[in-house]
Amino acid sequence: MQLYLIRHPRPAVAEGICYGRTDLALAEAAAECAARLRSLLPAEIAVYSSPLRRCRELAEHLHPAPQFDERLMEMHFGAWEMRPWNAIGRAALDDWMADPLGFVPPGGESAAMLRDRVAAFIAERQREGCAALALVTHAGVMKVVAGALRGRPTAEWFAMSFDYGTLTTVRLSHRARRR
Repeated sequence: MQLYLIRHPRPAVAEGICYGRTDLALAEAAAECAARLRSLLPAEIAVYSSPLRRCRELAEHLHPAPQFDERLMEMHFGAWEMRPWNAIGRAALDDWMADPLGFVPPGGESAAMLRDRVAAFIAERQREGCAALALVTHAGVMKVVAGALRGRPTAEWFAMSFDYGTLTTVRLSHRARRR
């Protein structure tokens, strides 16, 4: 399966703020971003998107009828949402880094939970026989697809970085792996 992973444009949020599921407006025009990306996508490709506004607006400019799926939403950081990273506390962040897959921020979800819901979405598309898809989504979801589902070690996919408003292509084997 060929995947075109598209990260949403820059959101309207201050630097250093933890956000995941928070539904933020965009700081950049979705139409301009779509105009840059459209020529990189195959004609008639199916577009799936996170329903969060920062993805939804771009998806709607890329395709006349994108499909939205909550499993493509960013990791839920619970009580950490919209707090400065430096106010969360060193001990909590150290606990997260000690168990990057299993740690759950208060009221949120773990990276393993994120991985599992993204893997379920991809597995459904594979069972449907999809050969290619465009996903308008978030950095966390992109790390799962480009790293975890391709069998990369956890530390490697956690370290991946994707710029706002960019497209990354990934080919997955028939059975994506989790790690």
